[in-house]
Amino acid sequence: MEIAIWSDYVCPFCYIGKRRMERALQETGFAGQATIQLKSYQLDAGTPEVVTESVYESLARKYNTSIDQAKAMTNNVVEQAKSEGLEYNFEHAKPANTARAHRLVKWADTQQKGNDLGEALLQAYFIDGKNINDIEVLAELAAAVDLDGEQAKEVASSNQFFPEIQIDQTEAAQIGIRGVPFFVLNNKYAISGAQPIEVFKEALEKVAQEEGLKPSLQTIGGTGATCEGDSCDW
Repeated sequence: MEIAIWSDYVCPFCYIGKRRMERALQETGFAGQATIQLKSYQLDAGTPEVVTESVYESLARKYNTSIDQAKAMTNNVVEQAKSEGLEYNFEHAKPANTARAHRLVKWADTQQKGNDLGEALLQAYFIDGKNINDIEVLAELAAAVDLDGEQAKEVASSNQFFPEIQIDQTEAAQIGIRGVPFFVLNNKYAISGAQPIEVFKEALEKVAQEEGLKPSLQTIGGTGATCEGDSCDW
């Protein structure tokens, strides 16, 4: 089965939704039978190249509220993230324009590393407090997933892969995507937002049934003592 995920690397629900989809794949036994493709979606393409505001200051300005109220707004998403094993750190998160990050993931895709880099970017922003628009940071993240850091700098410093981003955004507009995360399974079924894991499981099982896929066996408890042929683990 094919799963396309439109998301942005500064979207808190995108990381949560990604985790729920991954967990649903594992728990249904279809993890090894799914191909995941990350699609580009910028929530705010007008974000400056250099942002001096904190996340709380940015939220307060956007919603015309106080810093304390902005902090309170993040409490719910922090708790949701914790339920998926993610320790969000908005105190140190650095708002950023994500165009470079999206271009770099498109480049990583050409080396079958797009999903790995996407995960690294989300962790860098929400957990590690790194500036994911900084070229040195992007090179560091690329190297961490076994990509060439110097080549990553070249890509991040250029307009390479911009057409690929535009294709994703045009497709999003054509199918009516107005918010992320947005999941499309087999170009047929859509899931909007970080839905409960049961929603993801139901969709996966429906697609699997249509394709005639069977869940993979899941080993419980690791490997115990066994006998193979005429030899045993005495």
